[in-house]
Order: sequence, then C-alpha cells, then structure tokens
Amino acid sequence: MVLRTARSLATEVGLAAVTPGTGATLRLLAAAGSARAVVEIGTGTGVSGLWLLRGMRADGILTTIDVETEHQRIARRIFQEAGFASGRTRIITGRALDVLPRLADGVYDLIFVDSAVAEYSACVEAATRLLRPGGVLALHGALAAGRIGDPAARDVETVTVREVAKAIRESEDWIPALLPTGEGLLAAVKR
Repeated sequence: MVLRTARSLATEVGLAAVTPGTGATLRLLAAAGSARAVVEIGTGTGVSGLWLLRGMRADGILTTIDVETEHQRIARRIFQEAGFASGRTRIITGRALDVLPRLADGVYDLIFVDSAVAEYSACVEAATRLLRPGGVLALHGALAAGRIGDPAARDVETVTVREVAKAIRESEDWIPALLPTGEGLLAAVKR
C-alpha cells in the first residue's frame, strides 16, 4: 500500500518511479550483499528507497541524495509510513556531485544511481572510491529508453550511457552485467 502511495505521488510531481521489476532487483541486490550502508542518488518520492530498505539488513542505513527538498519531504513521510525508523535513513539535500566527495571511502555496500545521465560517469568514478570490494553499483536507465541497441541512435543521453557502460565493461575495477528490467539496470560488482 505504501509503495502504491509513493508511486502515485511520484506521478503527481512528474517523476517516473522505478518499475516493480527494477525495485525487486534492487531489493535482491541489497539482500544478496547483506547491505548495511547504501547510497541512493535520486531520492524521488521514496519508491526505490523503499525497495532498497526492504532488502537491507535491519541495522542498515540508506543515505539518499536529491536536489529537490519537496521530493525528499515526501520520501521521508513514505519511509515513516512504511515503518522504517528515522535513523534508518540519512536524507541529504544537494547535488550528488557536491555530496559524494564528502562520503567515506570504501564503506558502502551498494550505490544506486538514478539521476541525470550526464552525471553517470562522475558517479561511477565516485562509486569506485566509495564502495567496499564486493560492493555493487547499479545504474538506472541503462537501456536508454530502448535505444541502447540501435546504432543509429546518436542522441546525447544514449551516447553517454553507451560510453559509461563501455568504460565499466573495459575497466579492471568492475564485474558488470546489464539487467534488462524496467528501463535497464547496469549492475557491477567492485573487484
């Protein structure tokens, strides 16, 4: 019920929430890694945060970052209505690229990025520093609205997603997989 409310509120404020399949995958990734410390870039109205919290350990803390104070106010209410104590979330208002440098190195179990595609490369760079070995990076929108496999698609967003995916694939730092759920999830385990 709370998830439905969060999804409805996302629509009201003009956001596209993660699909149930993507949410279930995020919950699975958090649970598989017994995640205690998770960073979410792009709070929205709390839809993906709920999925992450439901997969995390009972003592886990979700650090969620967004520039929109109003969205975060909604997410805070949603987390509370879902029964999560306020101490389980650390909600930070600001640009991710300004906040990430202030987070501790090598202590996070999972980082979920659902922000502007233009920031993906910088977020991947930050994740390399922030994640512990074995930690997971998940980038939302990796199918570029279905254009990722179309060689004729040359728009900035598609090209950026391709470049970021290629950099992760070719890096010795990551073990990646493209998961075709929802808008696509590029998941990568840090070596």
